[in-house]
Amino acid sequence: MLEAVRYFFLRALRNMRQWPFLCSAAILTMAVSLATIATFFLIVVNIEQLASRWTQEIQVIAYLQRAPSAQELPTLINKMEQLEGVEKVAYVSPQAAMERFRERLGEDAALLQGVRPDLLPASFELGLVAEYRSQKGIEVIIEQLESLIAIDDLRYGQTWLERFNNFVSMLRFVGAFVGGFLLFATLFIVANTIRLTLYARRDELEIMALVGATMRFIKIPFMLEGAIQGFVGGLLSLLFLSASFSLIISKSLNAFWLTPADFDLLFLTAAQQLFLVLAGVVLGVLGSLSSLRRFVRI
Repeated sequence: MLEAVRYFFLRALRNMRQWPFLCSAAILTMAVSLATIATFFLIVVNIEQLASRWTQEIQVIAYLQRAPSAQELPTLINKMEQLEGVEKVAYVSPQAAMERFRERLGEDAALLQGVRPDLLPASFELGLVAEYRSQKGIEVIIEQLESLIAIDDLRYGQTWLERFNNFVSMLRFVGAFVGGFLLFATLFIVANTIRLTLYARRDELEIMALVGATMRFIKIPFMLEGAIQGFVGGLLSLLFLSASFSLIISKSLNAFWLTPADFDLLFLTAAQQLFLVLAGVVLGVLGSLSSLRRFVRI
């Protein structure tokens, strides 16, 4: 058994040495394809994580037509806290709103001299539970609010977040399309590499078949050749991905002006890295099988 494994392995290496250029082309194609697909995967995963982080900060701000009295305020806050989907409620008085505005102006706060402190409207800031941080969830909360208090205006950041989610969906679709195209191209190149090897050795294969070699004995070295190429391509893709992540992806996303300072980018887990390498092996074996089915009766 061990002698047969040794023979198959040495035979596969000999086939690869006979065609170094084609073998290198197949390995590099698999490496680039897998690295590109994994790069799209990492970009989408990190952008989705960023969007999830932003949804935690979504809140509904209800600007009131009139500020509630000190007697009405505790009752209103209690009623709002009982609303479906509301996690917490904070009241912002006109004076507090003006103070916030003054702080945001910074050095230009002097522009507010002489302005009445109660010029800005009072408001309630409603924090939402996770299940209601969506367009439909916010609509449910707004409907409850409008039946509870007199609202002058409403503000929430869900509209632009929905557009951002649409962008992520489009990015995921583009990644799947490009990934599928690259996988098809890789299979084509690997299959043609093995096919050229079979052409060059077709006389030898016929002789082996005539002297009694089984189809399994003939095809295993070529399948092993594809598996070795895929394994090396998977390892190279992991190296390419690590380099592109540290040099390009991480710097690009961290430079994104909406990225929080404490945002940690995600890289492939150990299981995902192993899957990437195994995907290269499977890709190489499938490419080999594609050629063997045409030249060797399986």
